[in-house]
Amino acid sequence: MTSAEQQFTVPSRLREAVAAGAGEPGAAWLAALPELLAAAVRRWELTVDRVVQPGGRAGLVLYVRRADGTPAALKLAAPGPASAQEHAALAHWNGRGAVRLLAAAPEDGALLLERLHGEVPLRSLAESRAMLEAAGTLQRLWVAPPPESPFTTLAEHAAELCAPLRDPRPGPLVAELRPLLDEALETAAGLLADQPEQLLLHGDFHHGNVLAGDRAPWLAIDPDPLVGERAYDLAWLAQDRLDTLSGSPGPQSAARRRLRQLSDAVDVDRERLRGWTLVRTTATGLRCLDVGDTGAAELYLDFAAML
Repeated sequence: MTSAEQQFTVPSRLREAVAAGAGEPGAAWLAALPELLAAAVRRWELTVDRVVQPGGRAGLVLYVRRADGTPAALKLAAPGPASAQEHAALAHWNGRGAVRLLAAAPEDGALLLERLHGEVPLRSLAESRAMLEAAGTLQRLWVAPPPESPFTTLAEHAAELCAPLRDPRPGPLVAELRPLLDEALETAAGLLADQPEQLLLHGDFHHGNVLAGDRAPWLAIDPDPLVGERAYDLAWLAQDRLDTLSGSPGPQSAARRRLRQLSDAVDVDRERLRGWTLVRTTATGLRCLDVGDTGAAELYLDFAAML
């Protein structure tokens, strides 16, 4: 291991995210990162160029070169359900709409990936153009899961997502939010009672998780894969850039217009998209409230109320 590899710095937002959300397993993972990096470098005969800054919140990403000099990216994923299934989703897509998986060591959470242009996310485009490109990219990911699917189902995930809505932590706003939480729960139950399709979903698709590539203009990264209906995946895109939407003239009309445009673009039932957007946005707002991020909580919960 070179001195540059020994002295790598974990980006602050990754360290903070792992400390806040992964508890003792996260702390152990952070402590083990030098050994995990050394093992990946040996396994795949890599040379480290640099750590990607500011990076993401779900893993350490480094730009590396393979033995033949080919540029690549190495991701060491933080422990969690998403990291356990990410490699399987990327392998199944095999580069279709997503970053290509070159090699994987799931036991270490290590993924060797094609190198994309991390400094050029879809978020760098104007909102209208970004939404159009995002919808096209997302459609390429919606394929049938493999016969022996290892992925969490939407029904399983929704049960976990909705548990805090049913029994939220006590707080000064809980009584005020109760009608919204109940509506989200009722909506989720109705959507799950009639699942129209079972496709492989990205699970965490937004403008920041789509990067410019060389073999395709835009490719998705960091999936949190699920098997379920397209409207659930599209719902996370529908609430992207809420700060821009909330600052627009007539934000409620803008929210409805966004849902209409997205549902029309990918031929997804508009009412199911509205329902899953309500559920996902309400759950996220409540989670932000629980961790004390009142600014983000207000954005999400106000958007949910608009729906």
